[in-house]
Amino acid sequence: MMSEDAGRMLVMYDDPSDQRSLSLDETSSTEESPDETRLSLETTADSVPYIGQRFATHDAAYEFYSEYAKRCGFSIRRHRTEGKDGVGKGLTRRYFVCHRAGNTPVKTLNDSKPQRNRKSSRCGCQAYLRISKVTDLGPAEWRVTGFVNHHNHELLEPNQVRFLPAYRTISDADKNRILMFAKTGISVQQMMRLMELEKCVEPGYLPFTEKDVRNLLQSFRKSDQEDESIDLLRMCRNNKDKDPNFKFEYTLDSNNRLDNIAWSYASSVQSYEIYGDAVVFDTTHRLTAFDLPLGIWVGVNNYGMPCFFGCVLLREENSRSFSWALKAFLGFMNGKAPQTILTDQNMCLKEAIAIDMPSTKHALCIWMIVAKFPSWFNAVLGDRYNEWKAEFYRLYNLESIEDFELGWRDMVDFFGLHTNRHIANLFALRTLWALPYLRSHFFAGMTTTGHSKAINSFIQRFLSAQTRLAQFVEQVAVAVDFKDQAAEQQTMQQNLQNICLKTGAPMESHAASVLTPFAFSKLQEQLVLAAHYASFQMDDGFLVRHHTKLEGGRKVYWVPREGIISCSCHQFEFSGILCRHALRVLSTGNCFQIPDRYLPLRWRRISTSPAKLLQSTSSDHTERIQLLQSMVSTLVTESAKSKERLDIATEQVSILLSHIREQPVASQGARDISPIHRNL
Repeated sequence: MMSEDAGRMLVMYDDPSDQRSLSLDETSSTEESPDETRLSLETTADSVPYIGQRFATHDAAYEFYSEYAKRCGFSIRRHRTEGKDGVGKGLTRRYFVCHRAGNTPVKTLNDSKPQRNRKSSRCGCQAYLRISKVTDLGPAEWRVTGFVNHHNHELLEPNQVRFLPAYRTISDADKNRILMFAKTGISVQQMMRLMELEKCVEPGYLPFTEKDVRNLLQSFRKSDQEDESIDLLRMCRNNKDKDPNFKFEYTLDSNNRLDNIAWSYASSVQSYEIYGDAVVFDTTHRLTAFDLPLGIWVGVNNYGMPCFFGCVLLREENSRSFSWALKAFLGFMNGKAPQTILTDQNMCLKEAIAIDMPSTKHALCIWMIVAKFPSWFNAVLGDRYNEWKAEFYRLYNLESIEDFELGWRDMVDFFGLHTNRHIANLFALRTLWALPYLRSHFFAGMTTTGHSKAINSFIQRFLSAQTRLAQFVEQVAVAVDFKDQAAEQQTMQQNLQNICLKTGAPMESHAASVLTPFAFSKLQEQLVLAAHYASFQMDDGFLVRHHTKLEGGRKVYWVPREGIISCSCHQFEFSGILCRHALRVLSTGNCFQIPDRYLPLRWRRISTSPAKLLQSTSSDHTERIQLLQSMVSTLVTESAKSKERLDIATEQVSILLSHIREQPVASQGARDISPIHRNL
């Protein structure tokens, strides 16, 4: 039988679930004893609540019970109160209960609204603490008048209880620190590690979790994002006023708020004119501080270094947004679409490229695919993972489509991956990533691991410099300028290095005088390997194979009078560098110079005239610039032949540069060919 007093208590609980399950029976607790009361202003580590315990305020009682609960392995929440501040006697009684008290009411299903099927932690636990306000003995104080410490669930260990929501708190100082970290662009994981080091706590022992930090950042974004978007648009408009060659496009949503925005710089448009044949569109990053998807267009220049083409911030990652981004980019680049584009495995982006860039060959970045392999296959393959990965790379690098498909089938059988969905998906998309299907398309070498690391490093440079959203355009410009300067230094270093000819062949010497050191090193590798191959003239061309092989080989077709040569391996089409097989045929045919068309402009020391890019320079300027570039190219080639020549050239060029920098740049011609400054 429930006591009358207990029945009255249940009426005071306004949570229907608690009325069914939480019986706060005063007779089950120790009754208060006035003789044993004392005011608990300070508590010891082993304090336990008791009837008659006294507190100056109800908040002090809550803090005491909360600390006790934490030591025991549970948390508490404020529950029912009696009375109301400012009305009659005011607040007279409070109840604090275990966080697992009560039962979650059954929700009414609504077909039009998605349901969140989260399991409730409530299990009807009846542990509680009741305090009542006493005013008989002078100033008001609060006494414990009921206490039950029996739980119908297991209590948590100290290393588990700290993860309960009640004990996960972020102080104001920590909030400020987190927001400061967010503005620098570091990840939440890095924030947690830094704060652990600052506070000298073990990993995982901060009073909050990564989820709490993400929630905090999300609340910050919601309150600040609209103002940030307005500032971002204002920044872009200011840039356009200062530099008419700065380009940007944006869209607004139905509430007139910024939806998508894309931009590019004058120097980026110029670079794209030369190196926009192969492009990486990386959409795998987000602006950490604002949780916005970020897309970056990047290419590679004639010295093998990344060059920036443009940026886009999207509100959503869907076909409509990607389609808008691609159209904006083409608008920046005067409608010129790339020959090839590399992206992540995103089906929405794939659809948009097929519609908006129908003439562009779309492929998937192999390094973005391989980055997912540990999570896809480590657990499935266990100790065989590295063996499988080596076989995957062997298949990836094959030349024959038939060999690839037969090898893939054998690989699936050998490793027992018939039912693996990732393997099935990779095979379904094989024409977008496997080299046997891509070799007839130009990718400027960007499918290699080395280029992927360089591009990633380039992108991370301005991702790590995030502050406010409005300043991101400027931060990207600064990063691009820095990269341009670094590229100039590396270019100079490449040009100054002493090129070592390894074969003595006239073709090698000719290529060294035309190509950049980066491109020449690639061609030189093929020239050295060409000596290991034999060529046999056939009715329809040449068969070229390694001198140790009696079968196989590559078919090479050569028309000397027209200067045309092609190989079945498609290396030139894929990289812009002639293969060893074609070079072997040229050598056999007493060819002393590589045909002009096989020394592409995009790999040459003189790729094109800056005057052509600006389209405002007179033909006289064009000729003079080309002459100067030719002289500089010859100067570098001749100077690199000995240390003495290099010392003289370096000294004289330094003097010449000093004289040139002293000259005024007020003339129209000088303005036309001078670098375009970004006044951001």
